[in-house]
Amino acid sequence: QVHLVESGGGLVQPGESLRLSCVASGIVLDSLAIGWFRQAPGKEREGVSCIRSRDGHTTYADSVKGRFTISRDKGKNTVYLQMNNLKPEDTAVYYCGADYVERCSEYVSEYDYWGQGTQVTVSS
Repeated sequence: QVHLVESGGGLVQPGESLRLSCVASGIVLDSLAIGWFRQAPGKEREGVSCIRSRDGHTTYADSVKGRFTISRDKGKNTVYLQMNNLKPEDTAVYYCGADYVERCSEYVSEYDYWGQGTQVTVSS
């Protein structure tokens, strides 16, 4: 059975950092893409970043370029999202999703599995 579990969220002040983790079980990162999405209250889920396992290709939303970094540890079957210089507009529930076709799509429907999410709140 496939499970994705996110962790690392919390309450931070503007300018601070967090590192989110997405641990996969029941699947192997070698053969899929992992995308990070976020959903703020009253808004649709939006793509933040993605990493493709076969070649390490990464993508970022314009709003997070230069501040967020996605990485993977295949030995731990884990993908990380390092978030620096956080802003209040980054406040959301962050989800990771797995895509067997490795499209790194911005569309939620193209991901096969999702985690339960982790809350990130940026506030002074």
